[in-house]
Amino acid sequence: MRALVLERVNELSIRDIDIQEKMGPDDVRIAVKNVGVCGSDMHFYQHGSIGHFVVREPLVLGHEASGRVVETGKDVKNLKPGDRVCMEPGVPDPRSLASRLGIYNLDPAVRFWAAPPVHGCLRPFVVHPAAFTFKLPDKVSYAVGAMVEPLAIGMQSAKKAGIKPGDVGVVIGAGTIGVMTAVSAIAGGCSKIIIADVKQQKLDIASGLGPILTVNTSRESLFDVVQKETEGWGADVVFEASGNGEAVKSAFNLACPGGCVVFVGMPGEPVPLLLEEAMVKELRIETVFRYAHIYPRALALLDSGKIDISPLVTDIYPFERGIEAFEFAAKMPPTSVKVQIEFPD
Repeated sequence: MRALVLERVNELSIRDIDIQEKMGPDDVRIAVKNVGVCGSDMHFYQHGSIGHFVVREPLVLGHEASGRVVETGKDVKNLKPGDRVCMEPGVPDPRSLASRLGIYNLDPAVRFWAAPPVHGCLRPFVVHPAAFTFKLPDKVSYAVGAMVEPLAIGMQSAKKAGIKPGDVGVVIGAGTIGVMTAVSAIAGGCSKIIIADVKQQKLDIASGLGPILTVNTSRESLFDVVQKETEGWGADVVFEASGNGEAVKSAFNLACPGGCVVFVGMPGEPVPLLLEEAMVKELRIETVFRYAHIYPRALALLDSGKIDISPLVTDIYPFERGIEAFEFAAKMPPTSVKVQIEFPD
């Protein structure tokens, strides 16, 4: 089948590739519809590796996806051909200790789309376990369905924070994951989110998604705004979603005594932290790596109408222009949030 293939660093092609995927009794075959261009896809494209994941041979990219079921295995009961679905991209070993503990996102044996050497979903068809394939509510479009993956990260972050009703939260970074974290924290009980970035256009998009106060840190101090909004106490929960080293180091200073700091964005290099700042406040520190059993909750939240993430899909390219989509994402203007690639019906 024709797929968008990362041949080597900074070189993409759309070409035929032979991917052998057998349909098992618990699997479904899906015609892919929309695929998001994620930051990890861009990192593999521009640098060839993320941590211990290294692209050593041609790799099909993409892991944020929606599509339509075209075939089901004989034991599949919850899905049928024609169903509109989104797909959780990481499939763990159900027998692993991590899976049995309910933290299957941390299973070392997980097979995750577009994490080398596993091919991603920027191709017309994929075979996927029915247990990790979820029917889209009627009101959820294919484009929004492909956004459930980053939304799941935001919801995992809100879950790890242990939000209490009425909490004031801070989100550092107004990219896709930062905004998803903000709307998830509001849905989880925060009365207000203060979101910070240096790009005003991204802040403008975020401001229309709920009780969100924006701070352009190129013009004003985030610390000063947090102090003003909390009468000098600090934020109940701080989400660091940028991965920027300086922002990471500032997170403890923004939290209130007894508060929580959740590290969501992954820094590209080691960042020194002043632990004494956290210790004197008895801060609770949480970290996030993907998600576990969040997709059903994310879809229920979208179906309820409590959140609307459709404004975040700002640019859609047809599959045949997929290389152009990556080139655009590499130099994305601040007015754009999420780039997607769309397959024809």
